[in-house]
Amino acid sequence: MGEEPVTAAAQVAESADVDARAEVGPGTRVWHLAQIREDAVLGRDCVIGRGAYIGPGVRLGNNVKVQNNALVYEPAVLADGVFIGPAVVLTNDEFPRAVTPEGRLKSGEDWTAVGVTVGEGAAIGARAVCVAPVRIGRWALVAAGAVVTRDVPDFALVRGVPARQAGWVGRAGEPLVAKGDGRYVCPRTGTAYREEAGRLTELPA
Repeated sequence: MGEEPVTAAAQVAESADVDARAEVGPGTRVWHLAQIREDAVLGRDCVIGRGAYIGPGVRLGNNVKVQNNALVYEPAVLADGVFIGPAVVLTNDEFPRAVTPEGRLKSGEDWTAVGVTVGEGAAIGARAVCVAPVRIGRWALVAAGAVVTRDVPDFALVRGVPARQAGWVGRAGEPLVAKGDGRYVCPRTGTAYREEAGRLTELPA
């Protein structure tokens, strides 16, 4: 692991590979065989699961969970409270090729990385793939196995291949109940929402 890159309060498994240039916030736990690349920044109280990969320069907010074997490629940005399920892939190459048109093995100078941005509180289910460049909105939910190829609105539930919107969810992650006239309610919290022009907003308590 080289020089210790983490604060005293962080916990890093011996088998994890954390680059000395990475920043790992207090209370964050990095489990076995995970890899955190150079210049990645992880906020406080995150959980990085077994075998997960966090690419160079990736940014994670606070209280982010990246589950086992998930691949978060640069330049992804994950806001506070994001959940990345097991074996999720956030891609970064819009036009992937191993070689140039001339047949030469491509290097970093031969392509431009594009990222996935995930808004506050959003969750991406197991084995879903987000094909960059896309933005996953605040508190949105991507169903397990979905392939996301377009931006996902705040609070939207999307599923399928390619992913299509199948409803709305609240902060608790449960599907909202329609009350008519563009109004929705979370069955768990009672929070009210209103849909206008394809966008959902929380209403004041």
